[in-house]
Amino acid sequence: QVQFGESGGGLVQPGGSLRLSCAASGSIFSISMGWYRQAPGKPRELVARIIESGSTTYYPNSVKGRFTISRDNAKNTVYLQMNSLKSEDTAVYYCNKVPPTTGYWGKGTLVTISS
Repeated sequence: QVQFGESGGGLVQPGGSLRLSCAASGSIFSISMGWYRQAPGKPRELVARIIESGSTTYYPNSVKGRFTISRDNAKNTVYLQMNSLKSEDTAVYYCNKVPPTTGYWGKGTLVTISS
């Protein structure tokens, strides 16, 4: 069973940037990976997806052009570069397989956008 550990969150002003990291306890080279987020009072949503090879990515319109997902299969790590951050990006961010596996959710990393 793979476990994911997210890091890199913090408090950032609107317009700022953050880079999140997701370290997996095992190999992810054959796994389609995603970053998800959950804001207070809202359901968890997928904000970025990357296929096994890293050659194809997907973003919803809400983050397209601002977020970039990447992966380093040799390091079993997935990254999320977030630019031009907005207050509505405030949430706990998680990584998991796509589609997600219930038992693989980590603790997440909190991203707070505020002036």
